[in-house]
Amino acid sequence: MRGKRATKRIITPDPKYNSEVVARFVNYLMYDGKKNTSQRVMYSAFEIIKEKTSKDPLEVFETALKNIMPSVEVKSKRVGGANYQVPIQVRGDRRYALAFRWIIGVARSRKGRPMAEKLAAELMAAAEGEGDAVKKRMDVHRMAEANRAFAHFAR
Repeated sequence: MRGKRATKRIITPDPKYNSEVVARFVNYLMYDGKKNTSQRVMYSAFEIIKEKTSKDPLEVFETALKNIMPSVEVKSKRVGGANYQVPIQVRGDRRYALAFRWIIGVARSRKGRPMAEKLAAELMAAAEGEGDAVKKRMDVHRMAEANRAFAHFAR
């Protein structure tokens, strides 16, 4: 590996909920450096969650993340001319990154409504343990389980 390891950036917590996780999610949601727009979408989604569930939106968000974050994933590894899908543990930061990516991807793929509504719907579904992002996690876990025989290739 060449060069120095990139230093971790410190992310300032978001202004409204004072949560670093929400701030990171807003950063993932952002397009073309338009942080204000992504914050507006996020807070609107939280308002919709508050109206529909009458629960604390931050709690719903954290429950949804807990239901989506994968604990194992498969990584392709070449051993003796053959490629194996080797199951490995997912590190903390990557768990959040994958969860964010899956939620946002599913919300964006839904058609015909504003992004705040789509995001709110997906977060509420994920908090209940359903929805496409949770399905994606189950697929990843199923794939890791199916390839457990190759776990000894992990290093």
